[in-house]
Amino acid sequence: MRKKSLIERIRLFGRSGIDVLAVLGRSTLFLVHALFGRNSTGGGFGLLVKQLHSVGVMSLVIIVVSGIFIGMVLALQGFNILSSYGSEQAVGQMVSLTLLRELGPVVTALLFAGRAGSALTAEIGNMKSTEQLSSLEMIGVDPLKYIIAPRLWAGFISLPVLAMIFSVVGIWGGSWVAVDWLGVYEGSYWSNMQNSVDFLDDVLNGIIKSAVFAFVVTWIAVFQGYDCEPTSEGISRATTKTVVYASLAVLGLDFILTALMFGDF
Repeated sequence: MRKKSLIERIRLFGRSGIDVLAVLGRSTLFLVHALFGRNSTGGGFGLLVKQLHSVGVMSLVIIVVSGIFIGMVLALQGFNILSSYGSEQAVGQMVSLTLLRELGPVVTALLFAGRAGSALTAEIGNMKSTEQLSSLEMIGVDPLKYIIAPRLWAGFISLPVLAMIFSVVGIWGGSWVAVDWLGVYEGSYWSNMQNSVDFLDDVLNGIIKSAVFAFVVTWIAVFQGYDCEPTSEGISRATTKTVVYASLAVLGLDFILTALMFGDF
C-alpha cells in the first residue's frame, strides 16, 4: 500500500510538471503571436490610446494616493530610526532610495495587478464567454492582434510611467511629513536626496524593474483571460489566478533583479 502511494505521488508530480510546461508553452506562443505577428498593433493607434486610458489613467488615483501615504510612512519610520543615531537629516536620502529602488516599482506592480490586471482578465474572459472572440475569428479578424495586442502594449507602457509617478509623489509625501511635521530642515531633505540618488544606479534600475514587472503582469493577465473557461466560475478563477500569479512573479523577480543590480557578485 505504501509503495502504491509513492508511485501515485510520483505520477501526480509528473503530471503537474507536464501541465505547467504545457501552460508555459501555450502562453509563450500566445505572447509571440500577439506581439510579433503581422499587424500585431491590432486595431491601430486608436485602440492603443483607449487601452492606455483604461489600464493607465484609470489606475492613476490609487497609485497617487498609495504613493503619498507610503512616502509619509517611510519618512515617519525613517525619522524614528535615524534619530536614534543622530542622523535624522538623512531621512530624505532613505525615502528617495527606498522608493526609487524598491517600493516604487514593486508596490506599483502589485497595485497594477490588483486593479488593471484583474480587469483585463475579466474583460477578456467575458469576451470569450459571450463568443465575441469567436465572432472576430469568423469575420477574419485575429483576436490576438485586435484584442490582446493593444492591451499588452498598453500595460507595457503604463506601468513604468505609473511607477515613476508613485516614486515622485512618495518623495513629496515624505518631505511633507519630515519637514512640516517632524522638523527636518528642508534644505537637508532635498540636498541629501539629490546627492545620494544616481540616475544609472537608482532611477534607471527602477525603470528597468518596472518594465520587467509590466511585461510579466500584463502577460499573465491577458493570457489568463484568454485561456479561461468561458463560464462565470471560470472567469472568477482566472481573475484570482491573475492577482496571485502576478503578485508572486513580481516578488520573485524583484529579488532576482535586486541581486543582479545591487548585489556584490
